[in-house]
Amino acid sequence: GAKKKAACPGLGLFYTILSAFLFSVASLFLKKIEDVHSVEVSAFRCVFQMAFVLPGLIYYKTGFLGPKGKRIFLFFRGFLGSTAMVLLYYAYQVMPLADATVITFTSPVFTSLLAWIFLKEKYSLWDLLFTLFAVTGVILIARPPFLFGSHVTGIQGSYSDHLKGTIAAIASTLSAALTIVILRKVGKSVHYFLSIWYYAVIGLIGCVIALFVLNEWRLPHCGRDRVFLILIGLLGLGGQIFLTKALQIEKAGPVSIMRTMDVVFAFILQVLFLNHIPTWWTVGGALCVVASSSGTAIRKWRHSVKKAKQREI
Repeated sequence: GAKKKAACPGLGLFYTILSAFLFSVASLFLKKIEDVHSVEVSAFRCVFQMAFVLPGLIYYKTGFLGPKGKRIFLFFRGFLGSTAMVLLYYAYQVMPLADATVITFTSPVFTSLLAWIFLKEKYSLWDLLFTLFAVTGVILIARPPFLFGSHVTGIQGSYSDHLKGTIAAIASTLSAALTIVILRKVGKSVHYFLSIWYYAVIGLIGCVIALFVLNEWRLPHCGRDRVFLILIGLLGLGGQIFLTKALQIEKAGPVSIMRTMDVVFAFILQVLFLNHIPTWWTVGGALCVVASSSGTAIRKWRHSVKKAKQREI
């Protein structure tokens, strides 16, 4: 049936901006936490996800395992999604907030490339151009010494940490892109709550195992860090809820474009609360990545509108 129109024009875009703001503030709190490993923060986030999803699974009677033919896809969705979260949190902790946020926005570009490889979706010259733009943006942010010389300026902390954070952010982006490809493969045959359930359960199991292996499990030393952990869980959950609501009442194209507000909020919060002014290299990289992700979203939006008109004819 036809989608129900929003009661207020632009409400979906407002939800998207609100979601971007909540995700950005959660990232800021993550930067403020001291002596808590990114894997442990991820474990707390998974607990919040499970607490939210469990009542929904019971209400909609979806079960906890899903259809037999889809379980392997759900497992990899959970594994890759939780891996993306852990790597992203690590990147936030060891490199500037804006830099890590910008790199994550290459996800739509890599999703198009992976969908072409695994799902045989169309991949045009425009998609290749947007991919090159995204790679250029990442290079401007990473600033590898073999291109920019051995004395790289404007790096927060050591260049070694900056490079580790960049690699983690790229790996997180690729994992997130693979997750989206898997979700496309599964389609609407699996309930949304079940998908999140796998993400939270597999993520929590993986995080607990990793914490024991790394011997990093510890409660935060002060009350402030404990409050930050709770707020990260609540804000991440709130951001996901508003993003889901936005996609329910607004087309995916405008939502994808408006999600670039994450980058704007990250720059603002980094300057105001972390006292770190981004370099022109980072700004240039951000413009390249935002241009590529927005271009990808606009092309997919126009393609979906064109297909919808053809169906009407």
